[in-house]
Amino acid sequence: MPNADDPVLYDYWRSSACYRVRIALNLKGQRYVQKPVHLVRDGGEQHSAEHRARNPQEAVPVLVDRGRTITQSLAIIEYLEETRGGDAPRLLPADPAARARVRALALAVACDVHPLNNLRVMQQLERAFGAAQADRERWTRHWIDEGFRALETMLASGPDTGAYCHGDVPTLADACLIPQVYNANRFGVSLEAYPTIRRINERCLAHPAFDAARPENQPDAA
Repeated sequence: MPNADDPVLYDYWRSSACYRVRIALNLKGQRYVQKPVHLVRDGGEQHSAEHRARNPQEAVPVLVDRGRTITQSLAIIEYLEETRGGDAPRLLPADPAARARVRALALAVACDVHPLNNLRVMQQLERAFGAAQADRERWTRHWIDEGFRALETMLASGPDTGAYCHGDVPTLADACLIPQVYNANRFGVSLEAYPTIRRINERCLAHPAFDAARPENQPDAA
């Protein structure tokens, strides 16, 4: 049973950004309460006045913890890193150079790939430019491929790549990569050219924290 002081995650089962945060919460061993915000039903519950008061960007995830409301998935994950210490595994290495590499890998997904294929971009392509579904999906595959080509090189050539993106424990980089692999599979991107990404994805999905965070394992999964 959840405790009254457990953080609350305003979540959507298929949101990549929420998926990242669920992975991080699970890796930290942090219990949390999920409150679904359906991004499609009734025009999108994220646009309601209630949710807009929570997050003026009208987006998820939102974490409410200890009376504070935190938005943006990477900000939430770094907040968890800084507030959930003790025996919880580190999501960012202690060494500055290693920490910078993990952040670079994470940001390559979170800033350069994901924003180009998220829901509001797809909706704008349709509404403003009349892009058919097939064209929107081709757009999505293009930008995932662009990003994965670079990520595969970074991972395959990086001496610090181990069982996971950096070393042999999961980090922020893995929390960002795995949701994007989910998107790649969803939109029919071939992963044949990305053996390192495939290997890391398989390793992560065998980890209980990642498995519990999968979209299909969420209470609001359609």
